[in-house]
Amino acid sequence: MFAAGDRIAVAVSGGADSVCLLHVLLELRSRWNLELSVAHLDHQLRAESAADAEFVRHLAAQHGLAFFLERADLTLPGNLEQQAREARLRFFRRLVADGLAGKVATGHTKSDQAETVLFRFLRGAGTAGLAGILPVTADGLVRPLLAVTRAEAEAWLRERGIRWCDDPTNRSLAFTRNRIRLELLPLLEREYNPSVMEQLTQTSEIAREEEAYWRGKIDELAGRLFQHKRAALVLHAGELSALDRSVARRLIRRAIEEIRGDLRKIEFQHVELVLGLAARAQGDGRVQIPGVDVFRSFDWIRLSRLGLAAGNRLVSEPLVVPGTTRIEGGRVVIETGIQEATEAGGLCDESGYNEVEATKSKWAVLAWDRAAEPLTLRYWLPGDSYRPAGAERAEKLKQMFQLARVPLWERRFWPIIEGSQGILWTRQFGVSADLLPTRTTSRFLLVREMCENS
Repeated sequence: MFAAGDRIAVAVSGGADSVCLLHVLLELRSRWNLELSVAHLDHQLRAESAADAEFVRHLAAQHGLAFFLERADLTLPGNLEQQAREARLRFFRRLVADGLAGKVATGHTKSDQAETVLFRFLRGAGTAGLAGILPVTADGLVRPLLAVTRAEAEAWLRERGIRWCDDPTNRSLAFTRNRIRLELLPLLEREYNPSVMEQLTQTSEIAREEEAYWRGKIDELAGRLFQHKRAALVLHAGELSALDRSVARRLIRRAIEEIRGDLRKIEFQHVELVLGLAARAQGDGRVQIPGVDVFRSFDWIRLSRLGLAAGNRLVSEPLVVPGTTRIEGGRVVIETGIQEATEAGGLCDESGYNEVEATKSKWAVLAWDRAAEPLTLRYWLPGDSYRPAGAERAEKLKQMFQLARVPLWERRFWPIIEGSQGILWTRQFGVSADLLPTRTTSRFLLVREMCENS
């Protein structure tokens, strides 16, 4: 939790827990040579909040510590408790990001942990939720008092004659957490198990250790099965369905977290919807869960942010010959070149491709002397058809997509080179039969796709 020389901003609300934390760290700071400061977020929800902020400012000044104050605006509609929590986290993360502190210590206690675990259990959380409040987080938060009850913290302050502020909202039954603290937990201790707080905190430790083990396993699996494609994540439906159900659920939760950044409001039934989509024998399908659009096409499952702009498929650009042409912000990049017959080093194969010695890579080779300019680079549109090299007749690209099992989302930005006589080349299906070079071709147009970010 601490290393020698750490710079710690202590989050002090003015309540007993955070005041206790500050004084404990003041007594212990010489052990690790800690550099302490005080951070306070004024939620501005009570008339007394300004007085609480002044109390904390005075406390910081009394001990010669830097003081960071921020005032929150919680006027948006929605869950007030959640808004307040998110405002605190933004404030703490900003202190670390701005270099004002290396870590932020908060005054969460064992009592908070028990209340959190019970609260999440009642909402149907899995082991990730039952892990509760983490002692140390990746974004620099530490909770040194998680092994101490709220009553123990208050007793410690009284023994030393240290004052703190009482927040009357902590006694309001309008908030779910307060009802758990003031009504449900005392009832459970009195009527069912006097050690219920210990049992709940023990559950959080077990769940946290389970999650740490699984995190490594899912990291490895995600690295093998996830395909990241331009603000989306793609999974093979068959591979997902073949996993043990418990592993598949964790993998889907990881995918959702990667797409939207968190798992808030993601519930059991949302994960089951995605798994149900993957379990289908075949075909297309689509489900939408909070913040994520999930799309099935052939053997693939694609997850992307809900409402993410798909991009304009109607764009086209003049093809630069020779040179590089980009469309849709680099979604497709095509490189072209011209070679004389004496430089070509052999004709292309039957599909219209050849390996060019200078680059050691496959280029599509077209008969430049039969290409009618101007040429354009564009995306596939419904109704497009042409006769690729080796085919007996013209075919619709939609049918080619079906036979090649190209997922629906990849077709939207499928690159096509077009001239006045029609389609000359397209990704994967290659050169038009009409532009396939022959032994009498004098000049060759070379085409290579530089990137494919579907």
